Amino acid sequence: MGELTQAQFEDAVRRGAHDLAIKPRARAARYDRDSGRIVIDLVSGATFSFPANLAQGLEQASAEQLEAVEVAGAGFGLHWEELDADLTVEGLLAGRFGSARYMADRFGQDWDSEAAE
Repeated sequence: MGELTQAQFEDAVRRGAHDLAIKPRARAARYDRDSGRIVIDLVSGATFSFPANLAQGLEQASAEQLEAVEVAGAGFGLHWEELDADLTVEGLLAGRFGSARYMADRFGQDWDSEAAE
C-alpha cells in the first residue's frame, strides 16, 4: 500500500465529517419483544422501527438473539454477533432489509431494484 499524501488525508477527513453530518446514524437500537420490531433511535432524534423477521439474517432468530443488537460503525450500522448479521441504517431507512438477491427472493423480482443501487 502506498504512502498517503496530506491532501488525500485531508480529503478523507472532509468526506468523513460530511457523512457524519448528513447520513442517518443510530444512537441506540433495541429489540421490542411485544411488537417483534427492531427499534432504532437516530442521532437526529427520530425513531425508526421494522419487523425483525423482514431482515436478512434475523428471520429465524430468537428473542434473546435479537436483543443482542449492537450499534456499529459510528452509528451507520447494526450488528448481531451471534447471528453474524449486519444491516446498514441508511439501507433500512430506504427499505432495504438485505442484499439485492435477498430482496428479490423475499419480496419478488419486481421489488424496487433502484433502491439496491
